Amino acid sequence: MIPENSDALIHDPRGGLPRLLEIMRRLRDPDTGCPWDIEQDFASIAPYTIEEAYEVADAIERQAWDELEGELGDLLLQTVYHTQMGAEAGLFSFASVADRISDKMVARHPHVFGTESRDKSAEQQTRDWETIKAAERAGKQAHGVLDDVALALPALTRAVKLQKRAARVGFDWPEIGQVVDKIAEEAHELAEARATLTQAEVFEEFGDLLFVIANLARHLGLEPEEALRAANAKFTRRFKAVEAKLADLGKHPEASNLAEMDALWDAVKAEEKAGGPISE
Repeated sequence: MIPENSDALIHDPRGGLPRLLEIMRRLRDPDTGCPWDIEQDFASIAPYTIEEAYEVADAIERQAWDELEGELGDLLLQTVYHTQMGAEAGLFSFASVADRISDKMVARHPHVFGTESRDKSAEQQTRDWETIKAAERAGKQAHGVLDDVALALPALTRAVKLQKRAARVGFDWPEIGQVVDKIAEEAHELAEARATLTQAEVFEEFGDLLFVIANLARHLGLEPEEALRAANAKFTRRFKAVEAKLADLGKHPEASNLAEMDALWDAVKAEEKAGGPISE
């Protein structure tokens, strides 16, 4: 076995996790490490962590399995980076982080690792999971229903999590029709705000509308972030098809107009419905 703190481990192509941990330790060494890596802290690395998580999700969404291994490695590096800084500050280590998540998974799956029966529905398992999480939050002395919903989550995802928390204590519309009515109300208020309110007030009304739309997604059992990503992908695919049709006519979008591009857009939609998706 190759010992830690050795150059042999650093250059061992089969060194696995010990190799990666040692590489990060060496990068952060105050005397011999990389100046850029030494200067970093939790706050400066956090944006990279978020970015790498999105790149993993992107590779999965595109089914780019040849890229996923590398993207997962990039994400693992972020955990190693944070745990190295935690070890330097005497806060935690990679081993203690791994132990903590292992303890959590065992505690949250008593039907697998404990004495509870596995004979229950996915819905019941979800309810049990939420009950266990609520008990964990109580143990952390989180006083409010909305405490510890992460601020750094994507806004639509955080909106749904806030709404789910509120719904647990009965603060929720019982009927989906009431949510749809609220969307109509907020849209009307936004239309009025354009003519009568300040830009700051328009901003607020728009936020209210997005929040209620996220609530509708929750009532429909949908993830709004995923739905919007799918809509973005569909728009991109169709607009590229419009560009291709314009190119067949010897044109660029800048040389076209809305009426022509709208007609081509309708043609693209019709072709998709008739013959399946158009390649990007």
